[in-house]
Amino acid sequence: MTDIIDKAAMALSAGLMLLGIVGMGLLEILVGAPYSPVPLTNEAGDVIATPLFSPQLRTGVVLAGIAVLGLYAAYKIVTPLAEDARTGHETVAD
Repeated sequence: MTDIIDKAAMALSAGLMLLGIVGMGLLEILVGAPYSPVPLTNEAGDVIATPLFSPQLRTGVVLAGIAVLGLYAAYKIVTPLAEDARTGHETVAD
């Protein structure tokens, strides 16, 4: 059973990772050349073309999605399971 926190964590992490990998990648392709993640220079050292999104930005967005998954995993470890909270463990005394 998924609750609101489960759905929010899944949506946010998936959204961030898809944006960083697929979304920004498609925009980069649609804009056109260069497809290089670093600025291109000519022989004189002048920058002639730069990527639309820096690699640091794309990596940061993907890592933010992974961080959300990590926080969600920590939340699930700390909170007790719903079945365990409802059922008590009773032992019979001798």
